[in-house]
Amino acid sequence: MNGDKGPRGRGIRPGFAPAYVPQEPEPLPPNEDANSRIFAFVDDLFFQAKIQETARKLNVKVDFVKNEKDMLERIKQNGEEKPSLVIFDMNNVNAKPLTLIPKLKTKLKKTSIIGFLSHVQGDLKQKAHEVGCDMVLPRSAFSQNLPQLLRRHGAPEEEAAAE
Repeated sequence: MNGDKGPRGRGIRPGFAPAYVPQEPEPLPPNEDANSRIFAFVDDLFFQAKIQETARKLNVKVDFVKNEKDMLERIKQNGEEKPSLVIFDMNNVNAKPLTLIPKLKTKLKKTSIIGFLSHVQGDLKQKAHEVGCDMVLPRSAFSQNLPQLLRRHGAPEEEAAAE
């Protein structure tokens, strides 16, 4: 023992395991001609980079859109294939999430809509649920669950149904 640093000086107290680190999900097989099944209304550059990097590691395509018109044009380019997930930064004032989410809910019935916000924005979280957001997460929980969300919703229809 090395003083009170535990065995071999690693700083782990005897009887305590190191922190649990969740395992990253397996990447999807690469598919260059696949249409994007995930759209994101995110203008925060930090979160855009985080989403892009996670999507790249998982071979998932995510389209960042600015408004409803932009998203509908991209859906048309996809051959009318409906997205499986729409991500909203609930603080993205340009996207107007509280007015856009109900519109998207009526047009894209089977599409999941997930919003993220600061953990102190309880009122906004409640409003997001009321207008049709399927899930509203604090930024930290969104970041932590991002690989699993992207993998689940980025998989082709057949594979998503098999999971």
